[in-house]
Amino acid sequence: MNHPENTKIKYSKYLYPGPIYKRYGSKRSLPSIMQNVFSPRERKTLIWLIIACILTYLLGWQIPLMEIDAAQYANLSREMILHKSFLRVYDQGLDYLDKPPMLLWLGAISMKIFGIHDWAYRLPSFLFSILSVYSTYRFSKIYYQERVALLCALVLAGCQAMFLINHDVRTDTMLMGWIMFSIWQLAVWIEKKNWVTLILASFAIAGGMMTKGPIALIVPVFAFSAHFMLRRSWAMFFRWEYLVMVAIIGILLIPMSIGLYQQFDLHPEKVMYGQNGISGLRFYYWTQSFGRFTGESTWKEKVSFFFYFENLLWGFLPWTLFFILGLIMGLWEWVRKRFYILAGEEGISLGGFLITYCALARSQSQLPHYIYVVLPLASVVTGKMLHRLIWDGMYERWIKPLSILHYVIFSILVVVLFVLLVLPFPPVQILLIFSALATTILLIVSLVRHWLPISALLTSCVFTIVLINVWLDSGFYPKLLQYQMSIPVTRFIRENNLDKNRIVLYHMEMCRSLDFYNQHAFYVTKQPDSLKTNDYLLTNKAGMDMINKELFTTIDTGVAFHVTTLSISVLNPKTRPGDSDAYYLLKRN
Repeated sequence: MNHPENTKIKYSKYLYPGPIYKRYGSKRSLPSIMQNVFSPRERKTLIWLIIACILTYLLGWQIPLMEIDAAQYANLSREMILHKSFLRVYDQGLDYLDKPPMLLWLGAISMKIFGIHDWAYRLPSFLFSILSVYSTYRFSKIYYQERVALLCALVLAGCQAMFLINHDVRTDTMLMGWIMFSIWQLAVWIEKKNWVTLILASFAIAGGMMTKGPIALIVPVFAFSAHFMLRRSWAMFFRWEYLVMVAIIGILLIPMSIGLYQQFDLHPEKVMYGQNGISGLRFYYWTQSFGRFTGESTWKEKVSFFFYFENLLWGFLPWTLFFILGLIMGLWEWVRKRFYILAGEEGISLGGFLITYCALARSQSQLPHYIYVVLPLASVVTGKMLHRLIWDGMYERWIKPLSILHYVIFSILVVVLFVLLVLPFPPVQILLIFSALATTILLIVSLVRHWLPISALLTSCVFTIVLINVWLDSGFYPKLLQYQMSIPVTRFIRENNLDKNRIVLYHMEMCRSLDFYNQHAFYVTKQPDSLKTNDYLLTNKAGMDMINKELFTTIDTGVAFHVTTLSISVLNPKTRPGDSDAYYLLKRN
């Protein structure tokens, strides 16, 4: 067998620029570190890049919780602790029937240990993010070499959606961890028939179902069904061990099911979503998921087959183009092989992504974060493509145009970053701008000098997305969240030591973050004129027009808008007041 250093492999300057390329050239053999030999330094570099992405998630913890979902779930967890009600869930004192309680349970446990803080609510989901990345690595390592596995983990850790869902925490972060862990464990069971992994997979699927319903079972079923069909392993569809899995999952779901039955099924008089006689069990196990396809669900948002793909274009940055290429080439390989894969190959990632995507795209209720459940599978597809492109040299002619295109995209993103730091929220943060500029220059120099033992294209992808999120979390989001009404109002209440028991809301939407950050359930009134002297009224523009202004004195006011529905007019300081609402804190004379 020839020594790796004797193998002639062409490498483009777009892969390895700088001193190394100048020394060896593209037409000569590079040292073994530049070939398919996985050097310890290269391995450590990929690991540290993954760690850098994960540590960047923590910067998002300085951002207050956003309305509606993240703040609602955090406040539900707080109410669990307050009322000691873990099987029957309440939202501001009212029956809650929407998402299963796993996120709320773990959030409540975390806040019970560490106190009522937004970071304590985020902590469990952060740990599940790490579980997602690690499970992606371990799953990929079953079928591919370690460099590919680390690339898959890096792609997941470094995609924009992961940075977002680690500060705007919803059920999808935790669900992703449960599902990818179950897929990893099931893959080990298929290859080695290890009972421990089958049991762990059952626990993970049950955990996922207690996080967001049957989707936690459906995604692994889709993924492995595609795998079995591509391998022609028809007998795998009829294993008796699946009955054991179903039994374990069923047993683990009993506590949640009892709580649902007691809270809703025993009380048909309760009205939920404008209907009475709603079964909590049927809602969680059927209507919440499958009702979106049958029309039974009351949620009807945007419906388009390409809706999730459009959102992946930004949610999967900086890897979007590589993912699209990986998707196309993966499908082409299936066609070329007549939809048949050999032992040792897998169709779990590509098959699982495609089938799940098509199923979700048929739903009558679509939101961008619903597709995040299959980001780990998309990461495996992308990691394989990156390895073929950069290390295997299979598509070397693509390197130059892809590099140029990505550098243009990254330049645009950096320019947009500076605009967001400078224009929307004056005064200009000079220190932040200077540090962002210095970091950008350092990134450019590192790419030119090629300080890391991996391709410049890969390095630029990771460093750019980390840079963008560091400065979004440090400079943009903290300023933006000052326009979420609960943040300045909470600050005013604390600074002026107002009695929260005397503050009443009028003509305003339910504001969970106000309750959460004040650790208080504010009363809502329909008769503001009935307030007593020295009581306080919190209202908006519409409410202000409906009250008797002679009875009140304004003690605080400000601009407010939904921070999760940004627009150009809201970001523009000149047009913001006209396109925003306002809040008023009044004192009864």
